[in-house]
Amino acid sequence: MADGYAQAYERSLNDPERFWAEAARDIDWIEPWQRVLDDSNAPLYRWFSGAELNTCYNCLDRHVARGLADQPALIYDSTMTGQCRTYSYAELLDLTARFAGSLEQAGVGKGDRVIIYMPMVPETVVAMLASARLGAVHSVVFGGFAAAELATRIDDAKPRVIVSASCGLEPGRVVAYKPLLDAAIGMASHKPARCIILQRPELAADLGPGDADWHEALAAAEPRDCVPVAATDPLYILYTSGTTGQPKGIVRDNGGHAVALHWTMQAIYGIEAGDVYWAASDVGWVVGHSYIVYAPLLKGATTVLFEGKPVGTPDAGTFWRVIERHRVKVMFTAPTALRAIRRDDPEGKFIAASDLNSLEAMFLAGERSDPETLNWASAHLGIPVIDHWWQTETGWPITANPCGLGLFDIRPGSANKPVPGWDVRVLGDDGEAVAAERIGAISCKLPLPPGTLPTLWNADQRFREAYLETFPGFYSTGDAGYIDAGGYVHVLTRTDDIINVAGHRLSTGAIEEVLASHPDIAECAVTGISDAIKGQIPLGFLCRKSGHERAEADIVREVVELVRERIGPVAAFKQAIIVERLPKTRSGKILRGILRSMADGNEYAMPATIDDPAILDEIAATLRTHGYPAD
Repeated sequence: MADGYAQAYERSLNDPERFWAEAARDIDWIEPWQRVLDDSNAPLYRWFSGAELNTCYNCLDRHVARGLADQPALIYDSTMTGQCRTYSYAELLDLTARFAGSLEQAGVGKGDRVIIYMPMVPETVVAMLASARLGAVHSVVFGGFAAAELATRIDDAKPRVIVSASCGLEPGRVVAYKPLLDAAIGMASHKPARCIILQRPELAADLGPGDADWHEALAAAEPRDCVPVAATDPLYILYTSGTTGQPKGIVRDNGGHAVALHWTMQAIYGIEAGDVYWAASDVGWVVGHSYIVYAPLLKGATTVLFEGKPVGTPDAGTFWRVIERHRVKVMFTAPTALRAIRRDDPEGKFIAASDLNSLEAMFLAGERSDPETLNWASAHLGIPVIDHWWQTETGWPITANPCGLGLFDIRPGSANKPVPGWDVRVLGDDGEAVAAERIGAISCKLPLPPGTLPTLWNADQRFREAYLETFPGFYSTGDAGYIDAGGYVHVLTRTDDIINVAGHRLSTGAIEEVLASHPDIAECAVTGISDAIKGQIPLGFLCRKSGHERAEADIVREVVELVRERIGPVAAFKQAIIVERLPKTRSGKILRGILRSMADGNEYAMPATIDDPAILDEIAATLRTHGYPAD
């Protein structure tokens, strides 16, 4: 274990107030805090109560004031349009200050909400920062999200203004946003005072009486200064799908968020001011909020905003060309992106053809990284490839291998070790810690560190019920796994993806790890389906690597033997089918619950976040040819 990590981790748990007060020195405050950790309303803790700051000032103004005006702040690289443009800190500040004036003219003030329904363009970042500049609360909704889902978010957030664009771009198609936005406003009870629309050249939108053109609104506005807000005031709301049909509005505050994210850039990712950092995600997800927009800019680094896909825009070499072009130091992506690249380029020919000398580390998150994919990337790139784990709710990593504190040995299959600030335990059904290597519910001891969700939007009781009541004194992550004897955390699956085979609790993630090791398999998913004798049995869904066309029966026989050899007969793994694609969310998470429902013949709702609904028809047809669902 690296000494720097061990010392930081021990200090963060033994004296968290001192640890985070020291980290807070790197943020510019308007008023100092009265209490570092406010436990007056425990278990709803608050950080830096009494302090005032402005997050936009810390992202932009202070860097310009300290001589970084000409340094690149944002690089926009779009394989969809062929555009590539760099914005300096001074240019990004000017745009943001002026668009803050546009929002103010539209009636936005401190505490008001602004919904941002935008594609991956620089104006999206500007809208987020401009909202923060005014002390408003932004809520970014993934561009192209279904109208009904957008309507529920409009009614919950009650925005004064909605910022949108005429369209988004997907491979082979243009997605019109304005009809979806109009339909959502029509469905919603709450009506925004104004919509500001960015007209993209690929498709112009018809503007109505309540709409304003982005460029016209910008031209008519005066720049606005930063508005002081309390550290405990909300910076943004980010909605996740709820089990009740009502989305959960994750709240992120200003003060703790700025402190934590700034600290992570050097401690976890090894990034300093001026370095180029690329999170290949979307601003509609938490990764985009934290590591495309806020953390790199808080640090004074250069962030890459990428509009495209890892494959198909145009090929599996896109990521490596972006890294080479912009001299990226650290990249953050999802395992599913690497699996797609590996599937199309298993020999890593595109990697070999690229100059990647600038790249020092790659971090993976969003879904568990199977060892085969991680080892493939590490072998071809020749750098540390690090799986780390966190959630929308936490806002930054719970576990990682910290570049800035001293790397320890990478253990493929694990999400590495708890980051300073996180007291991670694995609990049994009785709420007691289980022994090392035993699977249980991964939980985090309260209080959580700064930057995590303090509550849900207008739903304190729902926050308690969803996260704090299962194991009193702990935050329930909803993930299952174990901590090994070396202290590495293994996140296997969601707790509701644990399957019960004849009384034996098995992790679908452990079975997937075995399947992914087969030389013909690019990616896979396992779900538990109903069985009259055993209760549940596992069913595998397998995607072959590009160019691997061996007979399905041979591959299935071999993976069944692999599972029997490495996990044992107790897994009762005897069934798998070959599919062309797996259904995923836009952020890359495989929809295992949908696969289970389809195989069992149960009804299911089309997830609002699904990347391509046509995949479900493909899966259904393949299941039918294999006798699913059973009569």
